[in-house]
Amino acid sequence: MASPHASSSPRPNLAFRQLRGPRSPGEFAAAVRRAAREIGEHVSCDARYIGRVESGEIRCPNYAYERVFRHMFPGREPADMGFAPRETVRGRGARKKGSAPPGLSESPAESRTSSGAAESSTESSEESDVLRRAFMTSGTAAVAATSLGAGPRGTHRRHAGETEAAAVEQAVRHIRLLDDRHGADGLYRRAARPLKAAYELLDAETRRRSVADRLHSGAGELAISVGWLAHDSGRFADARSHYAEALATARVAGDPALETHAFCNMAFLARDAARPREAIRAAQAAQRAGRQLGSARLMSLLTLREAGGWARLGDRPAAEEALVRARTLFGRGATEADPEWMTFFGEAELEGLEAQCWSALGDWRRAADHAERAVALQDPHFARNIALYTAQLAGDLARGGSPDEAASAGEKVLGLLDQVQSARIRTMLSSTARMLRRHASNAAVSGFLARHEAVRPA
Repeated sequence: MASPHASSSPRPNLAFRQLRGPRSPGEFAAAVRRAAREIGEHVSCDARYIGRVESGEIRCPNYAYERVFRHMFPGREPADMGFAPRETVRGRGARKKGSAPPGLSESPAESRTSSGAAESSTESSEESDVLRRAFMTSGTAAVAATSLGAGPRGTHRRHAGETEAAAVEQAVRHIRLLDDRHGADGLYRRAARPLKAAYELLDAETRRRSVADRLHSGAGELAISVGWLAHDSGRFADARSHYAEALATARVAGDPALETHAFCNMAFLARDAARPREAIRAAQAAQRAGRQLGSARLMSLLTLREAGGWARLGDRPAAEEALVRARTLFGRGATEADPEWMTFFGEAELEGLEAQCWSALGDWRRAADHAERAVALQDPHFARNIALYTAQLAGDLARGGSPDEAASAGEKVLGLLDQVQSARIRTMLSSTARMLRRHASNAAVSGFLARHEAVRPA
């Protein structure tokens, strides 16, 4: 019979060690990172993490790692890989002195939060709420409060180091993961807290330039992520402010990668806000800043942002030229130089952005063809994007005179709204519903309209 204190001594994970095979921990960690990129996941795996798993220190991986391991070893459950059931892991007693605070470890299931239990039910709305609460009430904000001092002024020394820089970077990854799976609504207002904490860290004392650079880059990326939440929630003025903040941070830090990302999102926002000339100029500025980064995929995305501006302006020749250029750049393939934030940009997104261009140019049939391909190609992980492309498809079909097909696509979007919260998608679907009202005598259309009316926010 096991001792009551057996859990205090980690038991080596021999099953996971066997899966590694003859590869070194470093080589295996590189394979994990490659597998993560293949499925659009974000992990910072290194040889140390592999060592912690194999030693038994990490008894249960967090959601991101579990998904990557399932991708690497199809058909194997976590138990087959030597991991403990998520509900049995309670990490506060197992956490060693000096380890990362709650919300920052690479295994959130080992901290005393409810996020680990929630991750085992990836499709439920309960998981969405728990994950959001876990992220928004820990991580960057908690670390910043500790580092900068939550007591009377002058009680604590203002200092930031590797832990704080890593906290900001992890906060960015958490926002992107939650947005990909659930959309922006409900996340935006809560994201203000970690963003404020991240910018407070920029004024803290740092002993190394590398840490200061990471803090600036991380805070800027967090501003962009929060700006995107505002953008996708229809809060365009807030989004513009956050993107401008990120751009200023990039300029102060001399960070061309951050500057490129900020201009990229500014171009996207300007297009959606019916400022096509500004969208074109911002996309071109992004291309100038991004050329030195060596990523053809990044340049492809930036060129698509430019194409979107030309399409909204009604300049078909310029839009077509940009689309051809974007596909040529995309065809050069992915490289290690591709930014981490671009994991969403695969063939599905390429098709989706081209669909938006043709739709803006009034070529509904061509737009619908690209939107349909985008839906078919999208990884299920990106639930928000599947809903977005399907909403695009529904609108293009409605405009193109195919009400039955439009209603069917609209029904699929409605089925995704339980797990995806995006004002932008709801607005697109409402526009489709308005166009279809003149076909209300059609049984398929009337069914869609009735269901849409039932789920429409009051």
